[in-house]
Amino acid sequence: MKRFRTHFNGYSVEFSPFEENKLACATSQHFGIIGNGRQYVLDVMDRDIAMFRVYDTRDGLYDCTWSEENECHLASASGDGSIKIWDTQAPSGERPIRSYEEHTKEVYAIDWNLVNKDCFVTGSWDHSIKLWNPRADRSMRTFREHRYCIYSTVWSPRSPHLFASVSGDTTLKIWDQRHSQSVNTIKAHDNEVLTCDWNKYNESEIVTGSVDKTIRIWDIRFPDRPTAILRGHTYAVRRLKCSPHSPSMLASSSYDMSVIIWDRARDDPMVAKMDHHTEFVVGLDWNMFIDGQMASCSWDEHVCVWNLGRMPPPSHNFGGGGGGGMQQPPPPQPHR
Repeated sequence: MKRFRTHFNGYSVEFSPFEENKLACATSQHFGIIGNGRQYVLDVMDRDIAMFRVYDTRDGLYDCTWSEENECHLASASGDGSIKIWDTQAPSGERPIRSYEEHTKEVYAIDWNLVNKDCFVTGSWDHSIKLWNPRADRSMRTFREHRYCIYSTVWSPRSPHLFASVSGDTTLKIWDQRHSQSVNTIKAHDNEVLTCDWNKYNESEIVTGSVDKTIRIWDIRFPDRPTAILRGHTYAVRRLKCSPHSPSMLASSSYDMSVIIWDRARDDPMVAKMDHHTEFVVGLDWNMFIDGQMASCSWDEHVCVWNLGRMPPPSHNFGGGGGGGMQQPPPPQPHR
C-alpha cells in the first residue's frame, strides 16, 4: 500500500479520467470545523505517491471533481460556500481560474457530468443544488426541494441529463437538469443519507449510505423498497463508490474507520473489511484505468492507494494521524 501524508484532514479523493496516475485530494484543516483548506494533485507512482500541485484556500474543502472535458481542470467545493476551478498546468500557489460564490453555506458535494462533459452540479448545506457551466459567470439553474443539508450529488453515468442527490432529510431524489422539480423522490433511509452513487452498468440502480450504518440498493423504477441491504459498518456510511470494472462490486467507507469491498454476486457479499486508517474514512475512489486499484483518504491526514489483488494489512502503524483515534462519531447534525 502506498501512502501520502497531507497534514490536513482528508475529505475526498478522485482519480483523473484522463491520466491513470493522477489523483486529486480535497482536505481541510482542524477536521473541517475551522481553518483553511488545501487541494492536492498527486502523482501515484510505482512505489510511492508524490505531490504534483497544491492549492491553498481560506476555508476547508469538502469535495473535488475532475473536469470531463479538460484534463488540466479540477473543481473544489469549499466550506465558505464557494466553488473553485483550478488549472493544474499553473504552478502551485496560483489563484483559481474560476471562483463561484452563490451558495450561502458550505458546499459539500460536487460532480462533473460524465456524458455531456460541459457542466457540473453542486450540493450545499443551504439545501440547494446548482448546475454550472465552467464558461459561464453564474449558475445555470438552482434546484430546491430538499429540506435539510445536501450531502451528495452524482450524475448518471449513462444519461446526459439525470443526476441524483441525497440529504439529511432522509431522501434520495432524481433530477433532470432541464427541469427545476425532481422526477422521483425515494425515502431511502430512516436517518440522514450521507452518500449515493450510480451503478456504472445499470442506469436504473443507485446505492445509498446512511447514518443508520446500512447500504441500500435501489432500482429507481420500483422505489417502494430497496432491492438489497448491505450491513457491515458499525458507524455511519460516509462514502460509496460503485466499481467501474464490475456491475456487482462497490466500495464503502465509514466513520468506523474502515473500508469495505462488496461483491453482490457472492453468497457472502463482503469481500474484505480493511482498517488501514486511524480516523474517519471520508474519501474513496476506484481507478477507471487500473482494474482493482483504489484510493482512500481520512481524517488521519493520509491518502492511501492499493490494489485489491494485494489487500492492505490491518495495521495502524504509520503515524502522524489526526486526533488520536476518535472512537465516537461526529455530532449527528449536520455531518462534517
